Amino acid sequence: MTDDTAPVVNVNVFAAEFARWRDVRMLSRTALSRRMGYSRPYVSKVLSGTEYPSEQFASRAETALQAGGALRRAYAEFTANRSAAVVRPPAEVTPADRTDMSALVVEHDDARLSYDGHRYRLTQRRRLINASSEPITRYLIRISVDRYPGDPERSNALYSAYPLTWEEIDLHAWHGDGRTQAMDWVPHHDRDAFKEVWLQFSSSGRHYPLYPGESTWIEYEYSASDAHWGRWFQRAVRLPTNLLSVELEFPAAMQAAVWGLQTSMTAESVAFRTPIQHHRREEMDVFTWSTTSPPLHARYRLEWDLRGREDAEDDRTPPSQIMAGLGVLQEGDPLLRTTARPFDLPREAEDARRVVAELRSAAARVEQAHVFSKGMGLAAPQIGISRAAAIIRTPAGDWITLFNPRIVESSAETDDQYEGCLSFFDLRGKVPRPLSIAVEHVDIEGRTRITQYAQGIARLIAHEVDHLHGALYLDRMAPGTEPIPVEQYKGTGSSWAYGTTPRP
Repeated sequence: MTDDTAPVVNVNVFAAEFARWRDVRMLSRTALSRRMGYSRPYVSKVLSGTEYPSEQFASRAETALQAGGALRRAYAEFTANRSAAVVRPPAEVTPADRTDMSALVVEHDDARLSYDGHRYRLTQRRRLINASSEPITRYLIRISVDRYPGDPERSNALYSAYPLTWEEIDLHAWHGDGRTQAMDWVPHHDRDAFKEVWLQFSSSGRHYPLYPGESTWIEYEYSASDAHWGRWFQRAVRLPTNLLSVELEFPAAMQAAVWGLQTSMTAESVAFRTPIQHHRREEMDVFTWSTTSPPLHARYRLEWDLRGREDAEDDRTPPSQIMAGLGVLQEGDPLLRTTARPFDLPREAEDARRVVAELRSAAARVEQAHVFSKGMGLAAPQIGISRAAAIIRTPAGDWITLFNPRIVESSAETDDQYEGCLSFFDLRGKVPRPLSIAVEHVDIEGRTRITQYAQGIARLIAHEVDHLHGALYLDRMAPGTEPIPVEQYKGTGSSWAYGTTPRP
């Protein structure tokens, strides 16, 4: 804090927006500099605010990060501010003013997000350890919202017309176990869709630095309306962290479905390694998830769909995006058009069991996000494993596991019914299939078997066998027919429709 009353204009608005969009797009500094055609050191200097960007730099940043015009506007604001700003030289940093957070270790990072149908309220708790030789006097936090992920133009238009305000956020912070002491806070960056804030280890003129070797809890809360908060919540690991935990709470009437995606600035996104747990607490659905020793710079993103809300159909996450977030490869991935490698059983029995375990784990995630009244199936190539294994859950809830399956006999009698595929779940297509099939497959002991299936189960299995041979149901549709959007499909929630039971 300072007694100097001269106006201070933030001349680093571009740097702040630039850093935010790099974070949103999950790009390392090296990857970003390559996209932009600039050297990494120069990009790093602009990100830190020590180097001023040119108009060409801002334009390339906008293109590389697909920021929906946000970086162009930030650059215009930056150039206007430069001429009006009172720029102060950096103050000398003393131990009592220390702000280097790199010396902190997070023993436990715990977030609880609650939604009441209108507003989101986040309670964030962190137990911090000062591993440095100097006292820590403040802690930087970020509040960032994105109502329409994947549509930056729409989000930026919203926040430009209806910015996130400090009054709406209603930020409060405390220090010590059980909210022992309130914390002062000072805005660092104030943008339409995000804020950065210094939480001060002080209150009402009293200072209580975090000294070397000491640990403490800090806790802060803030809110945002559902007009501002999109259906996702992300935890970014910016400091060494021992335990990270998240709890999401929704009214049970909203029928929330939650899934998670892990990514970083150096790795491809993958589904959470451990499942999200779900339980009922009075009239609320509660989803919990945790991980130990998360890698530095990892991002853990939870997304949700509120299936019980009929007033926001246009804001629902597309089904294909949900399935991608759950770790299901989407149409266009070359693996879906590749014949899967057979198992040599029983020699590869351990590998086969591992693949089935991965399939069952993925199926459990998928079933959290959608109700499959007709049953469901999943083939190993759909989760990035090019091995000839598939699992099928029948409408009655029984599981069928197939290794190296191939259809050796089909009935002449067929019927046409709509199918869906997790690898392009936005569509449904009417597909002719035999009413009964005979499938040759191998069990885990290496014995060859032939099993007959009929009606809906035969359709499910034929669909998964196709996946193992690089085919999709689109290839099976009658010439001249096209799939329909899932919104036009009227069969969701109903069983397969058949008459008399055919003979296999």
